[in-house]
Amino acid sequence: MREVVVNRLYRHFKGNFYYVKDVAQHTETGEMMVVYQAMYGGYGTFVRPVDMFLEEVDPEREDNVTGQKYRFELYEK
Repeated sequence: MREVVVNRLYRHFKGNFYYVKDVAQHTETGEMMVVYQAMYGGYGTFVRPVDMFLEEVDPEREDNVTGQKYRFELYEK
């Protein structure tokens, strides 16, 4: 099973890079959320459910410029 690695760089299937800052728990629902920061533009900070962060995407999608299997993949180059 895939896990989110904190303090690491990830690439989104559309090509942009994001730095995972933490994994946090939603106070009302208990849902686990990924806290991450864009590595471009205004360097905005975002949250997304862990399940969505780790979900598979179709490598053949027109907007999948990386050909990745997952929405976000750990960048290890």
